[in-house]
Amino acid sequence: MRTEITRTVVERKPFYRSLWVQVTVAIFLGVALGRFAPHTAIAMKPLGDAFIKLISMVITVVIFCTVVTGIAGMQDMKKVGRVGGKALIYFEIVSTLALLIGLAAGNLIQPGRGLNVNPATLDAKAVAEYAGSAKAQSTVQFLLHIIPTTMVDAFARGDILQVVFISVLLGIALAMMRSRAEPLIRLLDALTGAIFTVVNIVMYSAPIGAFGAMAFTVGRYGITSLGPLLKLIVTFYGTCTFFVVIVLGAVAWFAGFNILRFLRYIKEEILIVVATSSSEAALPTLMEKLELLGCSKALVGLVVPTGYTFNTDGSSLYITLAALFVAQATNTHVTLTQQLTLFAVAVLTSKGASGVQGAGFIALVGTLIVVPTIPVAGMALILGIDRFLSTFRALVNMIGNGVGTIVVALWEHELEGTVLTKALAASGEPAYYPADIGG
Repeated sequence: MRTEITRTVVERKPFYRSLWVQVTVAIFLGVALGRFAPHTAIAMKPLGDAFIKLISMVITVVIFCTVVTGIAGMQDMKKVGRVGGKALIYFEIVSTLALLIGLAAGNLIQPGRGLNVNPATLDAKAVAEYAGSAKAQSTVQFLLHIIPTTMVDAFARGDILQVVFISVLLGIALAMMRSRAEPLIRLLDALTGAIFTVVNIVMYSAPIGAFGAMAFTVGRYGITSLGPLLKLIVTFYGTCTFFVVIVLGAVAWFAGFNILRFLRYIKEEILIVVATSSSEAALPTLMEKLELLGCSKALVGLVVPTGYTFNTDGSSLYITLAALFVAQATNTHVTLTQQLTLFAVAVLTSKGASGVQGAGFIALVGTLIVVPTIPVAGMALILGIDRFLSTFRALVNMIGNGVGTIVVALWEHELEGTVLTKALAASGEPAYYPADIGG
């Protein structure tokens, strides 16, 4: 009942008070400032950084409370393993398909052809730091990294996958304790409500954060700097759009809902990711919106955070496409066998660098280290425009995880296709922030 009342209130408010309108205006103002007053725009960077830090501050607690209370309230513990298994299978299939599409786009469009860059003239030192991080991310180390040194350490570091691991264990333990755990579960339920209210408050600053992040990006890197590599950017953006509309659109169609209506439903999250180039900035509100559609708290808590590590569709598209771009730009011939080797290595490296700053770029460097045919120094070509590429990487990652969560929820019969379609068709503004605060 409360959700319906809130929606009515939100739909009646003036359009300029809508979050998506405010963020859109902030993005355009940021672009304008970056274009005409770049020095002033660069000084706006702390505004974007502060917003991302505010969101990052609550992410681990949101995940912890959501997963623990969701699993603790489940009657069937087999469902936890079943949901996790289905999610991982879906993630692997879709992210592998993304790698293949990136490979196909690189071969068909050949964005690096004609640049004729000599690898010896590139600044290899600029890539050295990323190469060191890539070498440190072996598969075994990645798996061991899921287990935190201490429970507190996982929260202190803000490591999402470690927090999910702890939360699942505690949720199962509370479910096994049954009635004895009721006081703690009620406390965590209350904490969950408080934390989401904090998220709602923080979202008031989203337009300011979007303005600061976009102003800095345009002011620092400049629109004109994109010229020489514009073909790569356009190719990558087009490939990402194809993947979302056609591939995820087909997945959504088979599952029983419309991808365009889902994109409209998460328009605020899309704008925030575009402005900040960070998919994590939209994680808490994305989780809440998925719950409002009918996905259970436990399923959302398991699938969304795990997807941020294992379902990096945008990063997968980027790795294979960018690797071929470097090869073409440096006139390095890559045979079909070498491309298949590149693909096989990328299946692992696309997961192994997750959770590290600059994960997509690090994963690509890690792939080229294993496949030495393509010069790693060629990555210096992309380093200057990576901020613009990371925007769509993060965007596709976020959208892919939202679609994946709904698909798994439909497989689990938590949602019914026609009901979901009606919910997405009827959704105007979200049933929370900022009208929900104090309600």
